[in-house]
Amino acid sequence: NQNTEVDKLKLESTVKELELKTIKSQLNPHFIFNALNSIRALVDENPQRARTAITELSNILRSSMQAEKVEMVSLENELNIVKDYLALEHIRFEERLKVQYDIEQDTLGLPIPPMMLQTLVENAIKHGISRQVNGGVVRITSRMKELQHEITIENTGQIGEHMNEDGFGLQSTRQRLSLLFGKRASFDIHNMNEQTVEAKVLMPLF
Repeated sequence: NQNTEVDKLKLESTVKELELKTIKSQLNPHFIFNALNSIRALVDENPQRARTAITELSNILRSSMQAEKVEMVSLENELNIVKDYLALEHIRFEERLKVQYDIEQDTLGLPIPPMMLQTLVENAIKHGISRQVNGGVVRITSRMKELQHEITIENTGQIGEHMNEDGFGLQSTRQRLSLLFGKRASFDIHNMNEQTVEAKVLMPLF
């Protein structure tokens, strides 16, 4: 019976590892496709900015390739990827995209799933900012709340017919958190008010 239990645990561990690798292998092509579309839109309009965008994408790809080797990265490392991504998107949106950060210093070293924050920020721009005539604001917050690490991404916009809560980015976030933390982590996205959407991730500190 003991051997059977050990084999069962090994099998469950293998399945979880395979699921995580599958989710991560899907994340990067999804992200690259959107980033390349951003660059393509700049090529004829402004070649100099297009070259700058390619440099930003190179930085992002280098960071994401390193992230592929681990199941968790520090928030600080993930923020570096996000800042490169937002710099690229800012070239496309210009003054229509405003970004705010509210990051508690003590949370920079906390572990989070690689590319998760970037995926949520990308989602905020794709379904929020890009659909607003005057653009809007993306606000990224990280803080410790009791025994949990709380990350929120707020963006101008509304969850509606153009945004499916079961879309790939949101679905993968739920799957990854569940695989890594079980019921000790959660993800929720909702309309905060008539102008703003909030995506919130809660992960255990220990």
